[in-house]
Amino acid sequence: MTGGRTETVAESTEQTGQEGGSSANLDLDWAMAVRANSAGAKRRAHAIRERSALLGTERTRWLVRALECLDLTTLGGDDTPGHVRHLAARAVAPIGPAALRKAGIEEQVRVASLCVYHNMIRAAVEALAGTSVPVCSVSTGFPAAQISLDNRLDQIEQAVAAGAAEIDVVINRTLVLTGSWEELYAEVAAYRQACGTATMKTILATGELGAMRRVARASRVCMLAGADFIKTSTGKEAVNATLPVGIVMARSIRDFHRETGRAVGLKPAGGIKTAQDALEWLVLVREELGTEWLTPRRFRIGASSVLDSIVGQIEAGSGGRAH
Repeated sequence: MTGGRTETVAESTEQTGQEGGSSANLDLDWAMAVRANSAGAKRRAHAIRERSALLGTERTRWLVRALECLDLTTLGGDDTPGHVRHLAARAVAPIGPAALRKAGIEEQVRVASLCVYHNMIRAAVEALAGTSVPVCSVSTGFPAAQISLDNRLDQIEQAVAAGAAEIDVVINRTLVLTGSWEELYAEVAAYRQACGTATMKTILATGELGAMRRVARASRVCMLAGADFIKTSTGKEAVNATLPVGIVMARSIRDFHRETGRAVGLKPAGGIKTAQDALEWLVLVREELGTEWLTPRRFRIGASSVLDSIVGQIEAGSGGRAH
């Protein structure tokens, strides 16, 4: 390793983050001993799509759950404080109480977080002051992580200092593609230490990793290094969240939970545009990880445009298939 900060973390792997979010010793034998059947994952994804056509009241309640697990995201070069304030208002009250009462829900629904670039953290924190919606920031040279490790760690520390309670970090994909697993572990453990008590969601950028087995191995290494969530994509890759990749990542989470007792969350992001897309991911999580994962503490959807689709269907009281 190069750089004093990385060496320090590599020597001490007991950093703690949010509840349960701590680095464990790197068991490389376990991390590498994983299989990933791409054809099987595609067949399983097809079955999940068929089962996700939920009807009536049940469908509406699932759509409300999708809202509660949404990381409402704005990552545009044209973001302004005014735009962030507008989204913050939607994050706190994405749907009116009349539509919720029609669905049999009395309490106000909020999204899980508002996710912004570094420069917009303070605007988001100010807009959400006094609410229960946390601010999330992308960091570590998002989306490519092609800056020095010290700069990536500085970005995390600055985001936390500015008030971000959640940090979406990006792995250096080169380390996966070259099989540099110890270095990947050390870098993510360094991220974990820099995050402190902030929730750390670790983006694998699966569309750039190639083989599913690499996705599974990267998932295991990042969880051992202290990730609170593993996330599919930045949304900036040519291929983003897909159900087959989600299945491989969910099974890695399940294996890790059995091995360590620690529950890690899943966050798909990129390409989730319709209410039906969101429902498919909810069904995937229920079937692969169980209903205890269907909470914002263990499942997030990273998206922006999907909000209008979900709200529109809830307000319409849609009882049929999504379109």
